Amino acid sequence: MSAPANRDLAERFVEFYRNYYREEIGRLAQRYPKEQRSLVIEYSDLQTFDPSIADDWVEKPDQFQEYAEEGLRLFDLPADVKLGQAHVRLTGLPDDQTYYPGEQSPSDDKGTYVTFEGQVSKATEVYSVILEAAFECQRCGTMTYIPQPDTKDFQEPHECQGCERQGPFRIDFDQSTFIDGQKLRIEEPPEIAQGGNPSHIDVYVEDELVERVEPGDKASISGILHLRQKSSNNKKQGTFTTYLEGQAIDLKDTEFEDIDITPEDEREIHAVVDDPETDIFDLGVGSIAPSHEGDEEAKLGIFLQLLGGVRTELPDGTHRRGDPHMLLIGDPSTGKSTLMDAAERIAPRAVSVSGHGASASGLTAAAVRDDFSDNGQWALEAGALVHAHKGLACVDELDKIQPDAVKSMHKALEQQRIPISKAGINTTLPAETAVLAAANPKHSRWDPHLEDHEQIDLDSALISRFGLIFKFVDRPDPDHDDIVADTILLSKDLAKKYNADPHSVDESELSEVEPALPIEFLRKYIAYARKNYEPVFRDASVRKKMREAYVTLRSANGYDENAAIPVSTRKLEDVLRFAEASARGRLSNVIEEQDVERAQELVGDSLRQFGTNADGNLDVDVIESGTSMTQKQRREQLLDLIVEEQPTQGALDVDDLCEAAEEQLGLEPRMVKDEVEVLAKKGELYQPGGPGTARVFGE
Repeated sequence: MSAPANRDLAERFVEFYRNYYREEIGRLAQRYPKEQRSLVIEYSDLQTFDPSIADDWVEKPDQFQEYAEEGLRLFDLPADVKLGQAHVRLTGLPDDQTYYPGEQSPSDDKGTYVTFEGQVSKATEVYSVILEAAFECQRCGTMTYIPQPDTKDFQEPHECQGCERQGPFRIDFDQSTFIDGQKLRIEEPPEIAQGGNPSHIDVYVEDELVERVEPGDKASISGILHLRQKSSNNKKQGTFTTYLEGQAIDLKDTEFEDIDITPEDEREIHAVVDDPETDIFDLGVGSIAPSHEGDEEAKLGIFLQLLGGVRTELPDGTHRRGDPHMLLIGDPSTGKSTLMDAAERIAPRAVSVSGHGASASGLTAAAVRDDFSDNGQWALEAGALVHAHKGLACVDELDKIQPDAVKSMHKALEQQRIPISKAGINTTLPAETAVLAAANPKHSRWDPHLEDHEQIDLDSALISRFGLIFKFVDRPDPDHDDIVADTILLSKDLAKKYNADPHSVDESELSEVEPALPIEFLRKYIAYARKNYEPVFRDASVRKKMREAYVTLRSANGYDENAAIPVSTRKLEDVLRFAEASARGRLSNVIEEQDVERAQELVGDSLRQFGTNADGNLDVDVIESGTSMTQKQRREQLLDLIVEEQPTQGALDVDDLCEAAEEQLGLEPRMVKDEVEVLAKKGELYQPGGPGTARVFGE
């Protein structure tokens, strides 16, 4: 294209700015360069002004970026105002130029202007990019200035313009021009990847676009799609990778409810919820793993967990989380994973991870130095809880989680923030997510001779973060076994028939194994409820009902100092979260008595399953510290017995201790051996003769 044509296009942009962006350019002129360095224009405005220019920008972005920025410098401004290196950034591309990573064809779209939507998974620390390198000849001192295109190899002068010799040259950093740069990785968001391995694309951003987003943020990034040739052992290959030269970033609202709901969807949602012939909570329970028989309380808990409570910001800057956490723990093959899979499919946004081998960085976030960083910079990498921000995180095999990951999860589950302080990177990432976890007992299966909490090899501080804990025990029962077997065989047989010929299956049979509500409808319903309802108590009487129930529960074991404390204030907060979720489920902004009763019953069922000591009394220490009042008293008795039975010198044989404990305290040998092992780990006794012996310190 000739120079006059270039000038004509720049003048067309001047006309465009006069018609559409006069005020915006005025603000840019006042703020440039410290507060603002770019003019952001909308594709729709350019399309309305001149469709051919809009189309050409998409096809030839490098050229039209130059015309747009030249037009900005030609725009009428006061004589003392210079926009110098101000950028023009095009955003708001149409749907046919907007992709999730992995959707576009790199071969077809190379060199074009496109937009990628997704979630930022990694971000390097900020580095310097040289725009124009100043080279000083070491023979004559002549300076040579060479522009450095950031998509090509570093360019050096061939010869000195002064003495016409081939160097040597030295870069003069003071005379060179630098800007900030950063590399990002953007992935398919969890609701699109749906638990699979998400596709991704790397993005390079510069100048004021650096540090605009952090790992975990959802964003639309527009820019120029480039190809980079792969190499191996310094030999170039015939394959290429894609990357994006980022030109504009739109930080998206990272809500759980990022799902389109049409007016028709809204009418359908209200029709189902408001139907007097049905109960939305029964429908919700019937939609979670219908092929899994039983465990209605756990299914209701999952349904309310997906609806969620209300996150509340307090005047002092602190907050109360609204996301309830839930733990399923029990024997293998009891349906825990089935329920988790169902929740993951229903949730509008969900991330699944296995605790087996999971590290702290894999679950939370970390500063890492790996192949992602081109020049060895540190990068900030988001873990599962950050990716699940405003959604659901499913953590299977929680009992296999590594100790460092356990510690990292404490703050993430309660405060829903993940602090990072490493390698000069100091930041905090959001992790506002509900956690649904599953775990197996310490001895693989429940032991009827031990208290429940003694069979869980999990950190007590971590367990205390779960508002609901449901126990799954595999016990032979003829009636239940018959129902389970029939459900499994029927569901598989019907599935095969339906896949072969949908008309061959009777609707009455299919209704026994298909969800009460379609999954796509459930997603929209949950998204709609969470987005539009933040319920409060109807009046003081409803709030009083919840308060009185909590006070009554606190006094359930009496006020004797040796009595177990039934619950802590955490349970009151759990009841409130589920009451809010219940009101949301009814599509109401008001918490009624029925919501309080539903939440109290659900939390009460959980406490009766996992929250009582050997005497059958509610005991807060079972969850909060992992040691019930009964167990504390038993250990004190056992220590006294060891002191009484141990010889003057040497150690007491544990087998002899078991006999004495069974006779005097009524304790079974296995329980005694387990307690000796725990007391030894705690340092309350030692084993001078090795395992199988015991002696109390100082005695």
